Amino acid sequence: MFGDPEGDSVALRGEEEQLGDGTLAARIRNALASYRPLVGVDGVEMRFHNTTLYNSIFRFDDEMIINTHVYGFQGAHAPSLHLRRLSAGDLFETYSESFESVWNLAKPATF
Repeated sequence: MFGDPEGDSVALRGEEEQLGDGTLAARIRNALASYRPLVGVDGVEMRFHNTTLYNSIFRFDDEMIINTHVYGFQGAHAPSLHLRRLSAGDLFETYSESFESVWNLAKPATF
């Protein structure tokens, strides 16, 4: 799932990170170029969302990398958390539920 490069939330985040007009949207489009070969592959679904960009979530089965977003800083300069699903604690589940909520609001990606 990607921030919608045409959406208001991506534009606002780019402004907050002082990237310059359209830079974050261009970065998203650049990343999408790498995923283009997966369009139409069974079992692969990509979506765009237009929610506030609080963090980036990269999930791999029972592990996640959470790149936190810090106001005024580019994502590459913000801290990342490495989470594992454990029987104790609920931080992993909190981020999983957040992702699922946004996924359900997102629309199919077209590019």
